Amino acid sequence: MKFVFFCHSITSDWNHGNAHFLRGITTELAARGHGVKVYEPADGWSLTNLVRNEGPSVIDGFRRRYPLLQPRRYTMETLDLDAALDGADVVIVHEWNPRELLARIGLHRRLSRSRYQLLFHDTHHRAVSAPEELAALPLDDFDGALVFGTALAEVYRRRGWGDRVWVWHEAADTRVFSPGDAEAEPLEDLVWIGNWGDDERTRELHEFLFDPARRCRLTGSVYGVRYPETALAALARADLHYRGWLPNYEVPKAFRRSRFTVHVPRRFYRDSLPGIPTIRMFEALACGIALVSAPWTDSDGLFREGRDYLLVRDGAEAAEAMRALRHDRAMAAELGAAGRQTIERRHTCAHRVQELLEICATLTAAPAAATS
Repeated sequence: MKFVFFCHSITSDWNHGNAHFLRGITTELAARGHGVKVYEPADGWSLTNLVRNEGPSVIDGFRRRYPLLQPRRYTMETLDLDAALDGADVVIVHEWNPRELLARIGLHRRLSRSRYQLLFHDTHHRAVSAPEELAALPLDDFDGALVFGTALAEVYRRRGWGDRVWVWHEAADTRVFSPGDAEAEPLEDLVWIGNWGDDERTRELHEFLFDPARRCRLTGSVYGVRYPETALAALARADLHYRGWLPNYEVPKAFRRSRFTVHVPRRFYRDSLPGIPTIRMFEALACGIALVSAPWTDSDGLFREGRDYLLVRDGAEAAEAMRALRHDRAMAAELGAAGRQTIERRHTCAHRVQELLEICATLTAAPAAATS
């Protein structure tokens, strides 16, 4: 089959976690022999910031790590959809794209003789945080939506999508994320990898990361971008090293150097869209690192609480769990092995590609427009 993806960026993961999953999915499709084309805007926000902050040569690392991916960069003025979609069987448009692009692709689907399947891919909390924006998207010509959690699927169904919405959870790219040498001695207690997130989890980061690390006198590092001065000061008080941006394909090395990590979901996923973890949870468990999670509800039954990870209710419990993992190596190793087992059994990009192929097999050739 021939797949065409439109996304904000697959080249850059600078403050762009969606690139992680999309890289894994497109690589898996290509490795299975499917045709894959990926289109991204030439002036995308993430790529522009990556080059500005890290230098243009940083893109070479992406090319070396993902040789099967050769994204095509476009501008809205020069994008030729007839050429881009020629021969396509499945077209997937990620939610982080301009409204104009969605409208143009939908119109192309309606007016052209092409019979490709057209799917919208939603991995954002906008449906509950800014529902008017979802309602305004020009999606009538799309066959359906792929969404990354049951709670989000229910939002779409309430808007009239019915059985044209499918739960398509994110997953770990196990070509990249895997355990290291089990006998190697960790260099630090704690590692946390994540961006600041526009104050969507500021209080939670203090309660479940900075403050427990300070109280337990942990050694550790924090990676990510867009940290304000107040956050950098909190890291300094906790004696955690701030190390800035880290290419996602280098994250496994950081996990392997540390005893444990922490999962801190953004507030919308904790309160309004339960059952949707950050993709870092999949990736951490794939690397076999012990994980402590701030409160969230695994309503989709993705993992095994208490076996794959430790769930804590407040900062005091977080500190207690961190102390235990620092001193009890067997406990940490058991958690890491169980988490890795669950990823291998259920949550790899290979699993998600198989799910995608099964979804595509259920679609008819003719459009089935959704309502807003």
